Amino acid sequence: MMEAKDLQQLQHAYDLAIVGGGPAGLTAASTAANLGLDVLLIDENAAPGGQIYRGLGAASSTRRRILGTAYENGLKLLDAFAECQASYISGAVVWMISQDAGIGLSKGGASRFVTARRVILATGAQERPFPISGWTLPGVMTAGAAQILLKTSGLIPDGRFVLVGTGPLLWLLANQLLDAGARPAAFLDTSERPGIRSLSSFPGFALSPYFTKGIGLMRRVSRDVPVIRGVTELSAEGDRRLSRVRWRQRGGKSGSLDVDALLLHQGVVPNVNLAAATGCDLEWDDRQLCFRPRTDEWGRTSVPAITVAGDGAGIMGAEIAALRGELAALDCAALLGRIAMGERDRRAAPVKHRLRRHGRGRSFLDEAFRPGDRFRLPPSEAIVCRCEEITAGRIRELLASLDVSGPNQLKTYSRCGMGPCQGRFCGLTVTEMIARHRGVLPSQIGYYRLRFPVKPITVAELASLPSNPEDVKAVVRL
Repeated sequence: MMEAKDLQQLQHAYDLAIVGGGPAGLTAASTAANLGLDVLLIDENAAPGGQIYRGLGAASSTRRRILGTAYENGLKLLDAFAECQASYISGAVVWMISQDAGIGLSKGGASRFVTARRVILATGAQERPFPISGWTLPGVMTAGAAQILLKTSGLIPDGRFVLVGTGPLLWLLANQLLDAGARPAAFLDTSERPGIRSLSSFPGFALSPYFTKGIGLMRRVSRDVPVIRGVTELSAEGDRRLSRVRWRQRGGKSGSLDVDALLLHQGVVPNVNLAAATGCDLEWDDRQLCFRPRTDEWGRTSVPAITVAGDGAGIMGAEIAALRGELAALDCAALLGRIAMGERDRRAAPVKHRLRRHGRGRSFLDEAFRPGDRFRLPPSEAIVCRCEEITAGRIRELLASLDVSGPNQLKTYSRCGMGPCQGRFCGLTVTEMIARHRGVLPSQIGYYRLRFPVKPITVAELASLPSNPEDVKAVVRL
């Protein structure tokens, strides 16, 4: 790994540029570099690892023990990346990619363009929006944010806290917090009753590497923490900050707790903003209830120069993300003439075998932890667009009074999705609300039309762009 401290140390052109330093990006970079490609890995974080292995390189043995063997296994990826000849820049934000692989990035208040023959987007996942009443109060945060604090700084919640929602990450975090000495006051499980489809896919899950681990996590939490199942309604309350959480269960039973912190989670979804802004076609995944880029088995998208690898192409977990990164790198090496297509297929065969093994039972997890309608389609008082403070009630008023055909039209009427996050917190909620109102599928409604820059940048950063002829040409491609 050859690390660039600032933008000026980057070359103008590379064979392959990779965006994202998680499992998919790290594996893609080391694989491609070891095949002789000139590789640049662009990482928004301060060190490689992504969200799943965040802080691993600097973590103490105690923190690694708390976070578990799956976290510590990421050292293999970090070591492989450190030993390869890929170039690396940390703390850099990619705010645009043209369809012919011109890349605009910023770091330290400056911007510049680089070019690549191909680009792999390994932008990973983000937490699904969980818009309940009071979720913008201080003291309410996502489970993923709490896990980031634990991984990077060894911080745990102070005072009385509750975990709420559904999904494997929430059970994992509960175990990690228990190991760190923080005992949740309760675990409010919003999972719906398992459907027939989840039961039919259970045998595949039972044969997967995740079965034993998952059962152990849930048993431990159920033993040490009060687990309240069948939660169908939820609200956070407080005067200027969180002080209480209320819920209702199936059958009408209700309850409440005085709390200092509330950790929300109902699964993760692909982070599609950069891919969508680049022009990659999206498709609706009805099993995972989200949009994802349309890709083939190698991760190729509708934009010829762009490949998507890892959870950014559909949620499958860290192990599969790394395998997808390897497949994407092998394909890029073949497309760029570094290896023959036959050699690509030969090297890919054992990777695909491992991918199938790790992928067993994924459909069971998707069905078993499918977030319910009541938590994807929020009550009227809940804020949907946090940036512009647009409530679900206001959106429903506009849907009832105007012929709103999709998210882009709603943005025009309400500014919903027009803030700095560019729809990351509200995009899926808005699409599903419009689809439900019109009585159609989310795939018929679509997602926000995203434009560059996909991350906020200052005028000063744009003004810092070099004005040599090659960079001017890159600007023309916008």
